[in-house]
Amino acid sequence: MFSGSIPALVTPFRDGAFDAVAFARFVKWQIEEGTSALVPCGTTGESPTLGFDEHYQVIDACIEAAEGRVPVIAGCGSNDTATAIRHMRHAQAAGATAALVVAPYYNRPTQEGLLAHYQALADASDLPIVVYNVPGRTVTDISAETMCKLAEIPSVVAIKDASGDLARVTIQRLGTGSDFCQLSGNDDLWLPHAAMGGVGCISVTANVAPRLCADFAAATAAGDWPLALVLHDRLFALHHAMFTDASPAPVKYALSRVHDWFSAEVRLPIIPASAASRAAVDAALSAAGVL
Repeated sequence: MFSGSIPALVTPFRDGAFDAVAFARFVKWQIEEGTSALVPCGTTGESPTLGFDEHYQVIDACIEAAEGRVPVIAGCGSNDTATAIRHMRHAQAAGATAALVVAPYYNRPTQEGLLAHYQALADASDLPIVVYNVPGRTVTDISAETMCKLAEIPSVVAIKDASGDLARVTIQRLGTGSDFCQLSGNDDLWLPHAAMGGVGCISVTANVAPRLCADFAAATAAGDWPLALVLHDRLFALHHAMFTDASPAPVKYALSRVHDWFSAEVRLPIIPASAASRAAVDAALSAAGVL
């Protein structure tokens, strides 16, 4: 259902408020640069700091700016099942293509609890679900075996896997079938993930280098592994620079360097990128040829 370079969009702020004008311009630029789908209100979009009204404003603004040109996978995850259902119902009514739903964080549900959580979401809404497994942030890890069971739910159509365990790509491909959509959640592992059967990446780096990431995705899809390796190497320092401080501070700083209309402003508890992080980002932008 989804493939290619899919940025987990940052949410631009100016003077503490959502900058809707910059966001619309940002979405337009992403599509012009070859982005294949958009993810508003993910972790990179600082969704934990958005109130309900803001959360829905960002989703609505993304759908409006995209104008149906690419799919919109709205961030709808929560550690509260009822809240995730509320998010999904809004996203579906607004016209989103699918919902990105992270594993419940902090609560630490069992594998059976995870199955019950996603089943409850599927029962409450027929919006397609992209499961997001990122145990480094949530503590809870969706095992490959559990993911294969989740894939039996008709509306569960894809996984964004940021576990860092590449063996799962094969385990899940063999356990779910080749039609199930596997997306990398780690930019630096996108190349091996694709070689093992992945079809794209929900990316942080694609925020700031969408054309390079789209070209990389096209090379992997075409099986042009020599070109993919060249582009991987060109992007590698940038992948790492995006996490030299708490995300999304580095990528917002990077965007402020690329576009004079984009503010690097973040919300507490995230603070602006440090001097060391800014230096790493500047060097990586130069090495990638973005600046």
